[in-house]
Amino acid sequence: MAPRNGNTTQRRTIRPPGERSARVGSACLVVIHGENLGHRLELADAAVVIGRSPDAELQINHRSISRQHCRIWREANGYRIRDLDSTNKTFLNEQPILEAELRDGDHIGVGDSILKFMEQGSVEARYHEELYQLATSDPLTGLYNRRQFQELMEKEILRATRHLRALCLALVDIDHFKPINDRYGHPAGDGVIRGIAQLLRHNARADQLVARIGGEEFALVYAEQDLTEAAASTERLRRAIEASPFDLGGTPATVTVSIGLAQWRRGMSSLSDLMRAADQQLYRAKQAGRNRICRVDAE
Repeated sequence: MAPRNGNTTQRRTIRPPGERSARVGSACLVVIHGENLGHRLELADAAVVIGRSPDAELQINHRSISRQHCRIWREANGYRIRDLDSTNKTFLNEQPILEAELRDGDHIGVGDSILKFMEQGSVEARYHEELYQLATSDPLTGLYNRRQFQELMEKEILRATRHLRALCLALVDIDHFKPINDRYGHPAGDGVIRGIAQLLRHNARADQLVARIGGEEFALVYAEQDLTEAAASTERLRRAIEASPFDLGGTPATVTVSIGLAQWRRGMSSLSDLMRAADQQLYRAKQAGRNRICRVDAE
């Protein structure tokens, strides 16, 4: 059975929603009944835990589900599932199990929720993947959309609070975007947005959350990085964007961004507090002349 250290936080790679897994033989879980209806979790080599705990790879926050309800892991011949001494048991195709092999189309019952196990090669899995992409990604850039950003960010805040880890948020806004649209047209504006998105993704860590949360506004999440580390990474990003030519009207042009950076701090109670702090710094960056980063100094 695949081991899991209960005293550490396991971070899973946050893969851009438009990028498909190339792993042959991988599978996925889709919530088909109960809390988080429609949520999809891709399975690969790492073991995953389903439960109510914020540290669970698939968190389902319902009282009928134990904090660590069951575990799924991969073996040479496929995937297996094991109940983790849950209060209400784990069911496979309506039968209680301690441990069992998973097969394509199996229904997994955890509390009041039902999950469907699907191998990636199946037609149904591809269909669900398309639906998931539509629900979670921004169609122009392929980055996460605002709704998915908020959902994933809430989990990052829970982890940071529980384990006393640093967490920073950068809001990135394209400078003088309206004049670009007005002068060169919306197709050129869309090209700039796509180009900025590509630079954000290229310069981000593999496990970093990147999203488009507004027309010309993006969000970058720095989990387990303090304000100084996040500021250094963000400055490298700002310089990379400034140094990358954009095609506007058939000629190369410079496009810049303004960035507001804030850290999750004592006294904050929600994502709205962190967003508000980062947005205030973004406003400062715009007022100070754009093409710069503003942040809250250490308190």
